[in-house]
Amino acid sequence: MTVDARHAIHTDRPAKTAWQRGRLLALGSVLVAVLLVAHDFVPNRWGNLGSLVQSFLPWLGLAVPLGILAALLRRSALAILAVLLPLAAWVWVFLPQVRPAVPEPGDLTLVQHNVSDTNTDVAGTAEVLLAAEPDVVTLTEVSDALAEQYTQAFGETLPHHETQGTVGIWSRYPLRDATPVDIRPEGVDASWDRCLRVVIEREDTAVVLFAAHLPSVRFGSGGFETLLRNASALALADAVNAEENDTVIVSGDLNAVLTDDAIAPLTNLVTAPTTGFEFTYPAAFPVAQIDHVLARGATVTETRALGETGSDHLPIVAHLDTSAP
Repeated sequence: MTVDARHAIHTDRPAKTAWQRGRLLALGSVLVAVLLVAHDFVPNRWGNLGSLVQSFLPWLGLAVPLGILAALLRRSALAILAVLLPLAAWVWVFLPQVRPAVPEPGDLTLVQHNVSDTNTDVAGTAEVLLAAEPDVVTLTEVSDALAEQYTQAFGETLPHHETQGTVGIWSRYPLRDATPVDIRPEGVDASWDRCLRVVIEREDTAVVLFAAHLPSVRFGSGGFETLLRNASALALADAVNAEENDTVIVSGDLNAVLTDDAIAPLTNLVTAPTTGFEFTYPAAFPVAQIDHVLARGATVTETRALGETGSDHLPIVAHLDTSAP
């Protein structure tokens, strides 16, 4: 005898059918589906709720297996049917990213990595990065002492290098016109120095590269705290927008996913691959891609996360076609 049948005996009410049970579960599925499809309309009031939802949007897909399990336990045909809504919504939103794609070759390979200022395994980290056969490597959270160690570790493979504050660029091609870029949020002192612009000199073309590290986001008393990151992203967007060179690459730890509308002033200026989920943070169990290689006047044909290093981030390798905007 089911719980509903026993309940009906004691209450003199007819037992609920499979189409009557699980209404709350069905409502939850509907709400998840609406959130997936209409995430752009979630406001950034109430502790930057919109940015929080967009940062972890793919993980709303977990509502499907959890909803199926709950529906089976509740013996609710209504809830099982309703689970099809978030499933369809997830596929609608993320189908471009999960569809099979044949990587297209590029003419420039770039590796980006937040190496972590507490990572003492410079040799091991450099080995992971060099295994991707990069033409250029951009690093964030590198002190002066660590920068010297990475220069030695990269050796003749990447003989050209420039550093500024806590970011650095190593390249097999000559670098020129290294310039610090001020992306400090208002109220942050001058010791905060996290952006460098260089020109990569190649035989056929010159490419401008911005290496940047935007402020971290935090969960605090005000909710999902993104104010400093958003201000820094706007300053970086201004610098990219003012750049006159045709080909521009932005590489770094942006502390944001590309679906976050809060950094749209930057992401509207550059493009990234539309396939795959290359989560980079935290390294132990990656749930979000916050390390990026983006481009204007070039095509990022593929990005791929690399193996773990001594950092709390995973490195990411990007292949670019600088001849195809």
